[in-house]
Amino acid sequence: MGLPDHGLPLVQLKEQRRDLVVALQNRSGPVSSWELMQIAALQQAISAFEDVIADLDAEMEMEAAA
Repeated sequence: MGLPDHGLPLVQLKEQRRDLVVALQNRSGPVSSWELMQIAALQQAISAFEDVIADLDAEMEMEAAA
């Protein structure tokens, strides 16, 4: 069972990133810098949300232990 997402759109961001990557895989031709920037921005947002979720989970665990 996974930990709560604390209402953050992590799953949606991961789905968006996956959709962009799959679209690029199914296409022939060069990848534009704009497309790469979109994927990179999504990845940065995902990493930031994962860090926030880890912090919130740690706080919840500390409160539960107290």
